[in-house]
Amino acid sequence: MQMRYLKNVTTLALDISKCTGCGMCAEVCPHAVFRIEGRKAVIEDRDACMECGACARNCAPGALSVRAGVGCAAAVIAGKLRGTENPACGCSGTGCCENG
Repeated sequence: MQMRYLKNVTTLALDISKCTGCGMCAEVCPHAVFRIEGRKAVIEDRDACMECGACARNCAPGALSVRAGVGCAAAVIAGKLRGTENPACGCSGTGCCENG
């Protein structure tokens, strides 16, 4: 079962005109958001993005952008740093970071 986050809220964006098809995004993404098709990156599963920023930091041509540190990724990190079991996102269990 794959982690699901809030639907249709990720800040992830791909400028296909800048993509060289190097595949780094697919390699570094912990949630398999990307695949390479026809020598270009394709966003396979946008809602699986946790906005960690690994793809954008490793995209040499700058084809990817994401506001890292927002959304559930920041909540999970903050929860771990505080030593709490649940993410500290303030969503009150409205679907954030649930399995589904």
